[in-house]
Amino acid sequence: MSKKIPMRQCVGCGEMKSKKELLRIIRTAEDEIMLDVTGKKNGRGAYICPNGECLKKAVKTKGLERSLKVAIPAEVMENLTKEMETIAAG
Repeated sequence: MSKKIPMRQCVGCGEMKSKKELLRIIRTAEDEIMLDVTGKKNGRGAYICPNGECLKKAVKTKGLERSLKVAIPAEVMENLTKEMETIAAG
């Protein structure tokens, strides 16, 4: 019997993908927005494809803000973009 693969929806493109393929962005109890590389941190999570296009879409449609139920400041978005680029390049 094969194990069920956990699927998540990207807040950018709306595609369903396996959890491993997506990056998790969380909002902590202190309302801090950060990239959760381990996928195990506590907080409200949103999943996104590890590319800049999906992040741009998620920002434009406010999909990320909706998922995390919080307004995201521009500087936080810049940090997320930089972190994602680093991960994508690595």
